[in-house]
Amino acid sequence: MNSSIQGKGVLITGAGRGIGKRLAMGFAEAGAKVGLLARSQGELDLAVLEIAQAGGAAIGLRADVRHLDRLADALAQFREVFQGPDILIAAAGMQGPIGRFLASDPTLWNQTVETNLIGAVNACRLVLPRMIERRSGKIILIAGGGSAYSRPYFTAYAGSKAAVVRFAECLAEEVRDDNVQVNTIAPGGSYTTMTDEILLAGEERAGRKEIEDAEKVRHTGGVAPEKQTQLAMFLASEKSNHISGKLIHVNDDWKRFEQDSMKPELFTLRRVQKI
Repeated sequence: MNSSIQGKGVLITGAGRGIGKRLAMGFAEAGAKVGLLARSQGELDLAVLEIAQAGGAAIGLRADVRHLDRLADALAQFREVFQGPDILIAAAGMQGPIGRFLASDPTLWNQTVETNLIGAVNACRLVLPRMIERRSGKIILIAGGGSAYSRPYFTAYAGSKAAVVRFAECLAEEVRDDNVQVNTIAPGGSYTTMTDEILLAGEERAGRKEIEDAEKVRHTGGVAPEKQTQLAMFLASEKSNHISGKLIHVNDDWKRFEQDSMKPELFTLRRVQKI
């Protein structure tokens, strides 16, 4: 059990599979009371069952993060069982169209932005009032490939994830005096359904580098779930109360900031130009 996480109410969107599910399993194992939110009832049932069999406390919440009213209903269900949440982890996301921008399906492109960006915004909009009222809260948004660098052929995903990072930076400043911390995690390459989507798209649509990276992740499994969970738990704990508005990669030397503050320009989307 993790004493700083034990007993805390944690709401995780996109928790039916992938990184969201991995974080849900990790937080439940640490003693948190976890609400798993996703669109697929089957995936939710399986994830909740796995957590229960491991001795954890969890509830499944079916909702689409793009729809604020449905998300609000799910949050009400969470509060009936666990209260809170003390911690929000917005991991719901989709990769969207792969290939040249002009060849992409406009509807699917827009749906990607709605899920990745608006979904995170909706979750924050609903949990923040109570966090501000209690003067305590942790919000962790999940970024992804292309959020801090150019990623051709993935314009919807990269563009929406970059927007998530900037949104977190702005929101962090707004709620800093309310003792609510907002940060973004870049979880690194992990083997998920998105990996298979890249491989299925092929080199012509995704590009050679993306295919090579995806093949490597499929072979190795990518970043270990424990490593992603450790960073998320640090940002969800009181040890990180002095850190907000940052984009931290799972491979960054983040442990050195447990005691020291980060310089304002570090781990942000800002550019420093030399004249």
